[in-house]
Amino acid sequence: MKSKVTIVMVLLSLSVLLWSNGKQDGPAAAAAESKGPIEITWWHAMGGALGEKVDQIASDFNAGQSEYKVIPVNKGSYSDTMTAGIAAFRSGEQPHIIQVYEVGTGTMMAAKGAIKPVYEVMREGGVSFDPSAYLATVTGYYTTAKGEMLSMPFNSSTPVMYYNKDAFAAAGLDPENPPRTWEEVAEVSRILVDKGVVSAGFTTTWPSWLMVENFSAIHDIPLSTKSNGFEGTDAEFVFNQTLVVKHHEMLAKWQKENIFKYGGRQSTAGPLFNTAEVAMTFGSSAGYSGYRKNCDFNFGTSFLPYWASDVGGIRNSIIGGASLWVFEGHSAAEYKGVAEFFSYLSSAEVQADWHQFTGYLPITYAAYDLTKKQGYYDANPGAETALIQMTTNQPTANSKGLRFGNYNQIRDIINDEQEAIFSGAKTAQQGMDDAVKRGNELLRQFEKANG
Repeated sequence: MKSKVTIVMVLLSLSVLLWSNGKQDGPAAAAAESKGPIEITWWHAMGGALGEKVDQIASDFNAGQSEYKVIPVNKGSYSDTMTAGIAAFRSGEQPHIIQVYEVGTGTMMAAKGAIKPVYEVMREGGVSFDPSAYLATVTGYYTTAKGEMLSMPFNSSTPVMYYNKDAFAAAGLDPENPPRTWEEVAEVSRILVDKGVVSAGFTTTWPSWLMVENFSAIHDIPLSTKSNGFEGTDAEFVFNQTLVVKHHEMLAKWQKENIFKYGGRQSTAGPLFNTAEVAMTFGSSAGYSGYRKNCDFNFGTSFLPYWASDVGGIRNSIIGGASLWVFEGHSAAEYKGVAEFFSYLSSAEVQADWHQFTGYLPITYAAYDLTKKQGYYDANPGAETALIQMTTNQPTANSKGLRFGNYNQIRDIINDEQEAIFSGAKTAQQGMDDAVKRGNELLRQFEKANG
């Protein structure tokens, strides 16, 4: 997704269709009522087995009642799906529901007139809806300052540490006692490398998400002013003034010592762990099932580490993944169907099954409790790490998430500067200074367009 997306989203509000009292009038409405179940279109970005699971969820909902029919449609990647939704809205052919990744939250919120908030959909549909039933660390990302939910959390994840238990044992380390601090990560990595068990200690997937965004949340330090963008589009990045700089200094130093090995952007570092080239990696909790399938060694999970020399403990991590947004421009009867489907989607049974099948987090406390009662965590102890990490502490202004426009492009900027630091082309301070400067320029563009 490029910067054009933000401009287009602003233009969306110019083409909003107006509805009288939320109802569609005239022959079209009558025709729709005569065609059987009211169709609800859901555009998503889930491919492969995840896409098949989405199809199953919709099919089960459709089979359980006769008034509505949810039609899931895969539109490609997250970026492709969001772009397709924008184009569809402009032409008046928008779906009812669209899946948007978490970094698109600020942009979707700015599309005034294009989005119907979930709390309104549920209220107007007369469907029971209690935001407090959802995990606070999940819903905080998608709610207003008043606690009003704007989109429905769906596939939410958070990062954890994965470690190779067999490699730990081979190096004489306790496989049931993974490192908890960055100091310990470095110490353990040196032992593993010195004993020839692995070629490098650890890697990370999604380096911006892990080593800047979640690193800041875990240490309860700000990414920006204005509560990480939650309090206004005039936020300014400040992570060049925090522990993030020291951390990247150490990552660059550790890379020279084979303690850390950079594996690329997004999830491209995953194979370094799968093949036991490194003994630890940091990645999405949704990767659990994939590692279980692809690793021919015993592995465990643990919390994200923290710098013991700088903090006395950790806060919660923040989420990734995506949520479901509802487009304006549909009838009251169709929104009623959306509300009923969201209620079904949030049920403990559906969410527990989704969580256990995919590795994504359950979005409600009831689904979490049901999964415990079903014995899933006893059989798969590493699968609960992410939930414990996210729910042990109440989120703060620095750890409830982020809300920036143009953030997909800003993540690319951060990745650019991280790579310059890791390659030795820039110092950590210079790289983070440049990332903040370039990122703030995009924030100001977004503020100007949406202020």
